[in-house]
Amino acid sequence: MTTRGRGLHGHVLESLGPAITAGEYPPGSVLRTDELAQRFEVSRSVMREAVRVLESMYLVESRRRVGVTVRPKAEWNVFDPQVIRWRLAGADRPHQLRSLTVLRSAVEPIAAGLSARHATAAQCAELTECALGMVANSRGHKLEEYLVHDVAFHRVILNASGNEMFARLGDVVAEVLAGRTHHEVMFEDPDPAAVTLHVQVAEAVRAGDASRAEELTRKITVGALQELDILAP
Repeated sequence: MTTRGRGLHGHVLESLGPAITAGEYPPGSVLRTDELAQRFEVSRSVMREAVRVLESMYLVESRRRVGVTVRPKAEWNVFDPQVIRWRLAGADRPHQLRSLTVLRSAVEPIAAGLSARHATAAQCAELTECALGMVANSRGHKLEEYLVHDVAFHRVILNASGNEMFARLGDVVAEVLAGRTHHEVMFEDPDPAAVTLHVQVAEAVRAGDASRAEELTRKITVGALQELDILAP
C-alpha cells in the first residue's frame, strides 16, 4: 500500500519509521505524541493511529505516564516487510542485506527441494514462465522488469514447498530482492550464470529432482552473497 493510500498517518510513518530504524531515536527514547502531531501538522488521532502501527511492528511501546518509548532493536519485528524496507533505506543497508541473504540461503534451497516433491503442474508451469521472463529481461538494463519475474519465481518456490512457514517468507524475500534493485546493489544486468541457474531450478522442480533443485538453489544464494561482497561490503 502506498503512503498516499494510507492517508495522513502513512505520511507520518514514512518519516518516523525510517528515523527509528536508522537510530535517530535510540532505544529508550520517549516520543511525545503532542509534539510529533505539531511537527507533522496532523491531529492527535492521526498521530495515535501512526503509533499503533509502529506498536504492531514492536518498534515502540506506549507506557502510561511515560509516553511512547522506542524499543530495543532485538524486540523489533524484523520480518515485517515495512521494517525491512525502512532498514534497507538507511545506513545499515549492507548488514541488513547480508542478514536477509543468509536467511534466504538457509531456507530457499530446502524449499526448492520440497517444491520438487510437492509442486503442482500449475506451479511448475508458473515457475517455468517466471524463469523465461527473467531470461527475456536479463539484458538491456531492464532491472525493474527482471525484478517482477524474479520475485514471482521465488514466491512460487516458497509456496510450492507445501510448508506454510516458508510460504509466509514470500514478502521477506520480495523485499530483499526489491531492495537490491532499488538501492543499486546489483550489476546493470543480472549475472548470466544466476539467470541460467533459475532456469535449471525450474527444470529440476518440474522433473521432481529434489536434490538437484536444492543444490542449484543453494548456488543462487551463494552467488547473491558473493555479489554483496562486491557491491555492499
